[in-house]
This record gives sequence, structure tokens and C-alpha cells, in this order.
Amino acid sequence: MTLQQETPGIRVSTLELFFDLVFVFTVMQLSETLADDLTPHGLLSVLLILAVLWWMYSGYAWLTNAVGPITTTRRTLLLAGMSGFLVMAIAIPETFGEYGWIFGIAYVVVTIVHSVLFLRAGPHAVRMLRLLAPMNLLAALLVLAGGLLPEPYRLACWIAAPLVQIAAGYAHPLEMHSLAGGHFVERHSLVMIIAIGESIIAIGLGFREVPLDGGAILVAVLGLCIAYYLWWCYFAGDDRRSERVLAGCVDPRRRGRLALNAWGWGHVPMLLGIVVTAVGIKKTVGYAFEPMHWGTALALSGGVAIYLVGHAVYLRMLGLPGIGYRLVVAASVLAVIPLGHWVAVAQLAAIPIIMSAGAIAEDLPRVRRLGMVAAIGDFGRTESVPD
Repeated sequence: MTLQQETPGIRVSTLELFFDLVFVFTVMQLSETLADDLTPHGLLSVLLILAVLWWMYSGYAWLTNAVGPITTTRRTLLLAGMSGFLVMAIAIPETFGEYGWIFGIAYVVVTIVHSVLFLRAGPHAVRMLRLLAPMNLLAALLVLAGGLLPEPYRLACWIAAPLVQIAAGYAHPLEMHSLAGGHFVERHSLVMIIAIGESIIAIGLGFREVPLDGGAILVAVLGLCIAYYLWWCYFAGDDRRSERVLAGCVDPRRRGRLALNAWGWGHVPMLLGIVVTAVGIKKTVGYAFEPMHWGTALALSGGVAIYLVGHAVYLRMLGLPGIGYRLVVAASVLAVIPLGHWVAVAQLAAIPIIMSAGAIAEDLPRVRRLGMVAAIGDFGRTESVPD
């Protein structure tokens, strides 16, 4: 099989799901790290770490789309990649500190394993990796250098690494990749639902040593409601529609570009939004009926807004409807930041109310259309009944 052929019917394996669970632990660690340093510098650090992590996770998603983990050798190599992601996750709190070199070595390992596994996809992979593998390795070495060098060289290396990865994505022949649409979309959908679930765990960790009173329970329930509407935004039909869009794209180069843009870089702001939202909710635990600091209030609404704008961009790339609703809801969510500075629970309650109103407003035209179709069907059946 060449890399250009479509392989229908491939679905995500349990080993790939296991891999995703290990990767999403990094998202949880990013939430913990940002919660400890909720500053512009902390946010920039988290964004840079997320960008390089997501590039290699996405690389493994493309990999298993073409090279299924069906042999002992492939599974063992995938285990090595998972181990690298686990070590990076553990090192994340001190990635810009004393454990930056550990993160960097683990990242180099993950990158090398990825290239070795891709070579098992067949002779076409050699041509594809001729440019991609050296650029991936260069980015990994920049990450490692960032863990060894002092500032300002550390930050310069970390900024250069994702820039190299972006260039690599657009420089190598995307049309050479095999893309089974169902598998590819399902893989990214699963990592999103796991990331939203991990955000609940990150919030739950904030309840340690906090009295379980009415305020704490209210924060927990409202936090769950916000996570629920993050899920709704992504999964209320758009995941199926996006699969049809990718499957309907017959030009290999355009299909590869769409996959890179929408499921690659297009998912970074959504994941960042999940991380920031979890931090905002976590910092309200124990302070439900007290004023928020402006930074916490901004994180709470800003995280949701980043997620919604990211999903709007994702829909725009796919040519799907719903963009306007998400942008309006994002703006409305940002508008309630002063409520949090007045009392935390007011902002926490306002956000899911706004999100639910947006979801209902978006669904109303579809419900009306379905109602009309059902009514027409009933009318037809009535007319066909003989006297």
C-alpha cells in the first residue's frame, strides 16, 4: 500500500487510546503549572510547551493513521514514545527551570521514535521524511538547548522550536500521507474529550484541604456545567460533519493541508482554552462568595473565549456553520468578567448560562427544519390513508 491510498474502515485502537491518555496527562500538568504562575510569562511558557507537545502528538496521530500498531515491534516503539511523553509530563512544572534538560531529552527520544516508526510505512516514507525528520530533530534539539541554556537564550530556543515545526509542516509533501478520514477525526475527537475530562480532574484536585460546604459544591457543579458546554460546542454534530468534509476532499495535497491546518494547529487554541479555563475554575474553589482577582476572572472567561474562538476558526477552515454563534458567545463570556471581581459565583453561573443560550440559539433552526420534515412526513402518511 502506498501512502497515497485511502484505507477505509480503520478506527482508533485501544493502544492509541492508551497513548492519548498518557499525552493528555501533559495537559493536566500544564493546568497545574499555569495555576502556580498565572502571569503573562506563565501563559507564554504554557503556550510554547503546548505547541511543541501538540506537534509531536499530532505527528503520532498521522503516524498511526498510516502505520497501525499491529506488530510487537511497532507496539514496543509506541511504548517508547509513550514513555517519552510521560517523562515530559512529569518534568513540565520545571521545564523552564532545573528539569528543562530532562524534558528536552525525552522530547528528542519521542521525535526519533516517531521517525523510526514512520519509516515502517513503506518506501514512500523515506522521501517524505527526507525533509520532515531533520526539521523535527532540529526542533527537538532546540527544545533540549532551551533546557540547558540560561535566559534569554532559553526563551529564544523555545520560540524557535515551534517556528521550525510550522515550517516543517508546510515544507514537506503532505500529499504523500495516508489519511483514513474516520480514524483521523476520531483520534483527535478522543483526545479532545479526554482533555476536557482531565480538566475536571485538575479542578477536582483544587478541592484538597477545602471544606466541602455549599459554596464548594456549587463551584464543582458550575465547573462541570462549563466543561459540559465545552464538550457540546465540539461534539454536538460538528465532529461527524468534519469527518464528512475530510472524506469529501479528494485532492491529496488539499486534503493534507486541511488536516494540518484544522486538526493540527487549529486545535492548539482549543486545548489552551481548556487549560486556562480549568485554572480559572480551580482558583475559585473555596472562594465562591468572595471577589475574584482580576487575573483569575480573566482566566475563567478568557479560557472559555479562547476555546470558542479556536473552534470558530476550526469551523471556518472546514467551511462549516456556527462561527457567528461562537464568536458572539465568546464576546458575551468576556463581558461578564466584572461579575467575578464582584463575586466569584456570579461569573461562574453566568458563563454556562451564556453558553447554553448560544447552543440553544444555534440548534433552533435545525430543530425547526426537523420539525417541518416530520410534519410533512406525517401529512404525507395521512394523505395516503385510503377512505
